Formats: sequence, C-alpha cells, structure tokens
Amino acid sequence: MEGNTSNCSKKDLRAVRDALEVLSGKWKLQILIAILSGNKRFKEITREIDGISDRMLSKELKELEAHSLVKRNVFDTFPPVVEYSGTDHTNSLETVINSLKDWGHLHREKVIGIQNNSLIN
Repeated sequence: MEGNTSNCSKKDLRAVRDALEVLSGKWKLQILIAILSGNKRFKEITREIDGISDRMLSKELKELEAHSLVKRNVFDTFPPVVEYSGTDHTNSLETVINSLKDWGHLHREKVIGIQNNSLIN
C-alpha cells in the first residue's frame, strides 16, 4: 500500500477501520500524547488537556487500557498513588502521531490562510 492508496484491499480498509475505532474521538490521541511525554497522575493529565472532564478522562483511560495503550500503575502507599504510562504498543503509534501533528499544522495553516485571505478580499 506504500505510496498508492488506490489499491487498498478489504484487509487494508479493515485495518484502518480498526485503528480509527481505537483512536477515534476528541480525547484519546491527546491523552496518549500527554502520557508519551512521561508517566502522569490523573490530575496531571486533566491539567494538560484543556476541556476534558474527570469523568471523560476516566472513561477514555479505561478504554485505552483495554486496548493495551495505557498502563495503570497503583503504588502501595497511603493514600494510594496511581500513575498512567504508555506501553510498547503506545510507542508504536509515535510515527502516526507525529504524522498527524505535521498534517494538522499544514491544514491549520492552509485553512487559516484561506480564511485570512477571504477577509482581505
């Protein structure tokens, strides 16, 4: 499939659909990016991601953990300390995340550039 997306097989389309089902939504990739920069406690993730509620973060972390993309580490202390970390499976997404970030920057520049030009005309 390299370089030529016109020859996508059903297997390729299923693989993309599977990936999108796991990573879809407003929050999952942002959570993974936050965790990829190092182990984080729940509130650290909340502060890093603007607009996410505790309830939504909890739900998304559980889903990511079910897909082996987040590891929940509970430390035997009082009070208990919980940290979230990435896994080897999370690290396999690094090139995908970097490509999405690059594309997002280009898209934002193009769209904002078009919007700014239309305001001038």
